[in-house]
Amino acid sequence: MLRLAAALVVVIAAGLSLAYARTDKPVVVIERPGQCVEATEVMRRDHMKFLLHQRERTMREGIRTKAHSLAGCVECHASTKTGSVLGEQGFCESCHRYASVKLDCFECHASKPERVAARAKP
Repeated sequence: MLRLAAALVVVIAAGLSLAYARTDKPVVVIERPGQCVEATEVMRRDHMKFLLHQRERTMREGIRTKAHSLAGCVECHASTKTGSVLGEQGFCESCHRYASVKLDCFECHASKPERVAARAKP
């Protein structure tokens, strides 16, 4: 019985290590390097709080600022190749996929900066 339990632990550990090995690390390419609105560690931890706060101020109070706007994030972090923050190596999508967090911002918002979207219009 002890051997069976030990074998089961080995099989489960091997399965978990294989699952971990298949998870690609996020692609974090800063396309337009410079000073972000917050420190990198802060943005990694709290960007969703900034975006939610910005949304509340814009939608509920009518206050629009650029400090933590989603459009500002897209402007700086969109790929120079695709023009978007989405896609397999997109700044937002790669991290959200890695963290298994649903990325629903772009169901309503543009994933490309206005300057790129304007060029793409016929």
